[in-house]
Amino acid sequence: MSRSSTSTSKTYIVEHLDPELGPWSALEYLTIATESDATGATFCLSSVAKELVVPQELQNLPGTVIETRSVEELYKTDKSHICLLDPAAADELSPEDGARFDVFLFGGILGDDPPRGEAEPSVDVPQESTVTDRTSELRKKGFHSRRLGPLQMTTDTAVRVTQTIVQQQVRLTDIKFVDHPVLRIDEHESTEMPFRYMADEKGMPIMPNGMIELIKKDAEKGFGDLL
Repeated sequence: MSRSSTSTSKTYIVEHLDPELGPWSALEYLTIATESDATGATFCLSSVAKELVVPQELQNLPGTVIETRSVEELYKTDKSHICLLDPAAADELSPEDGARFDVFLFGGILGDDPPRGEAEPSVDVPQESTVTDRTSELRKKGFHSRRLGPLQMTTDTAVRVTQTIVQQQVRLTDIKFVDHPVLRIDEHESTEMPFRYMADEKGMPIMPNGMIELIKKDAEKGFGDLL
C-alpha cells in the first residue's frame, strides 16, 4: 500500500462504508489526500462501493489509492504494523508510535452530535453510528489501537493530528486545539460545531477549503425549509 519501502513512509486509511459520497466527506478526503502527499505519505480510501463514483479530482491526486477491498482484505496476514485510531483505546497516540506503526486506520467521522446553534440551524453533519459499529468490528480483528484524546474530531482533523504526532514528532499535549467552534452564519444566526479541530497560527480551527461555505449553505437551506 505504501509508496516507499522506507521505515518513515506512512499510509493513512479511511474506511468509507457509505454507498454515497457527500460533499462534506469529499472535501475532507481531498484535504487528507493533499496533506498526506505533501508529507510523502499515502492516503487510501478503502471499502469503497464498486458503484460509487469517486470524484476525478480525488482519484487523480498523487499518492491516493481508491480500494473496494476492506482493510481486513488488504492486510490479511500481518496486522502488527497497523494502528487503529479508536476512542476506546487505553493509550494515547505518541511520537514513539511513529517508529512502531506505518499504517494508521480510521473508521471515518469521529463525531455523533448535530451542530448546536442559537437558532438550531439545520447543517448536514455526518453521523457516527455506522463508524462506531465499524470501529467496534475492527477492534475485534486484532489491530493495535491508540486514541487521540477524549473529544470527537472530524476525519480530516484526526488524520492531521496523527500526521503531526507520528511524522512531525509532536506530542498530543503540545498540539493547540479549538473545541466546538461557533460559526457565524449571518448577523442573526450561528451554529456550534460539535468537534475538536486543530488550531492555526491565529487560533482559528483548521478546516478543509470550502467547508465553512458548505456549512453556511446547508444552514441557509435549513432556514429556508422552515419558512
